[in-house]
Amino acid sequence: MFLGWEGVGLCSYLLINFWFGRLQANKAALKPIIVNRIGDIGLALGIFTIYFTFNSIDYSTVFALTPYFKNHSIDFFGFEINIITLICFFFL
Repeated sequence: MFLGWEGVGLCSYLLINFWFGRLQANKAALKPIIVNRIGDIGLALGIFTIYFTFNSIDYSTVFALTPYFKNHSIDFFGFEINIITLICFFFL
């Protein structure tokens, strides 16, 4: 999933920067790169949180163990938040 997200970022950059001779195309191509880097941080945090919680990033393992963690909370920057909610927030 992470590699696919990186591929989307690369394709958007290449599609917008196709007319590399134009200054406006070069400036406009930086916007999706910046937005994708912000998305990369959230996606990476979500993957790390899944691995930290379930000790696996395999979908079948994570989906099988999710009901056991529905009441599990974690302290996140001084707030007690449900771990499943935090993972969903990172992926959002």
